[in-house]
Amino acid sequence: MFSLGSSHRFYLYDGHCDMRKSFDGLCGLVISVMQRQPTSGEVFVFLNRVRTHIKLLHWEHGGFVLYYKRLEQGTFGSSELKNGELSWSDLVLMVEGIQVVKSIQKKRYSLHQKQLF
Repeated sequence: MFSLGSSHRFYLYDGHCDMRKSFDGLCGLVISVMQRQPTSGEVFVFLNRVRTHIKLLHWEHGGFVLYYKRLEQGTFGSSELKNGELSWSDLVLMVEGIQVVKSIQKKRYSLHQKQLF
């Protein structure tokens, strides 16, 4: 069961990762390179050099969960990071292979701002 959501915090490993690493190897990277605790409940995201494989490491009640996806064609896109942190929406777009080229947020008007012509 995929139990990740917008309430979690997601951190992208800066660099490429050897996808042969499993739980212990990825925990080592989280502690030594990312300076975080793997059992914190945060989700750690790892990509290989050519960005065709992605792993997510997450501690849940009772143990670690490792999500793994391999693309048959194309690559995982990049996203804007704030202190190495990914937003839930950026992660979903990345995993689904959607790359936003340009986005425009329109202003919302309240009833008080509405002009009558």
